[in-house]
Amino acid sequence: MKKGILYAAAAYAIWGILPVLLKTLSNVPVFQITAHRAVWCFLFLIILVASQGQLLALKAALTRRNLLIYTLTAGLLSVNWLVFVWAVNNGFIVDSSLGYFINPLVSVLLGVIFLREKLRPLQWLPVGLVAAGVAYMTFSHGGLPWIALVLALTFGSYGLAKKIAPLEALPGVAMETGIMAIAGLGYLLFEESRHTGAFGHVGLATSLLLVGAGIASAVPLLLFTAGTRRAPLIVVGLLQYISPTLQFLCGVFLYREAFDHTHLVGFSIIWLALLVFTGESLRFYPKIRKDSLFYMQKTFGFLHIKK
Repeated sequence: MKKGILYAAAAYAIWGILPVLLKTLSNVPVFQITAHRAVWCFLFLIILVASQGQLLALKAALTRRNLLIYTLTAGLLSVNWLVFVWAVNNGFIVDSSLGYFINPLVSVLLGVIFLREKLRPLQWLPVGLVAAGVAYMTFSHGGLPWIALVLALTFGSYGLAKKIAPLEALPGVAMETGIMAIAGLGYLLFEESRHTGAFGHVGLATSLLLVGAGIASAVPLLLFTAGTRRAPLIVVGLLQYISPTLQFLCGVFLYREAFDHTHLVGFSIIWLALLVFTGESLRFYPKIRKDSLFYMQKTFGFLHIKK
């Protein structure tokens, strides 16, 4: 169990400090960063699949139905990555952290809407609080916190789509990043033909960082998989807030992003919602344990794990 907690914590910590790596690539266009992230992530994962002797199994899984499902998840993940990279390199790390703070509750709400899942009465309170926090920031700033909402909705929808995804974690992620990599590689070759490609042209350090961004996207997915298989799910649920907390701290204290009174009030409302949500989950922990698959997919949306 201790190893599982360490694996999960490490995964969330890497996601939390990922903005630091992406920020060093601010001299590279956002679309190129995202494309490189997909290509190198896929190459890393496919090497891992091959090392485990699963290449033939992955090839056999390339059915029309699977390709349709994973094209959908690849599209959602691509939009999520693109917006996240743009937010980081345009000074909106705090806004992106908000998206991942509210993501668990967005995932729950999507389950209610599309899967007809039922919430306990007290679970509606944090959902309402998140709506109130978003509404407050919208009216105070004169516009929706679109970065946070796009990140939460795309990642929540990604989790919803993964509920019907038939493959295990590693081959599933390899397939969807493979689809992303095909599009990404095509785009990178197009940029290279226009002599506007960054890789190999703006310094060795930048090229290595682009490779590192892909690996840094794959490693936490694998750590998360290992962690959730070993640690109690309620512990993993609490650990998930490491990621947006670190992102928030990076934005405010490392990069000195604006955090005014409106942010303070809006974030405080949402943090209260998460406190209520976590407390309610702890109270019903024995019931949650009876159906760990349901709880994991509803709350995190990362994996498809058979009972």
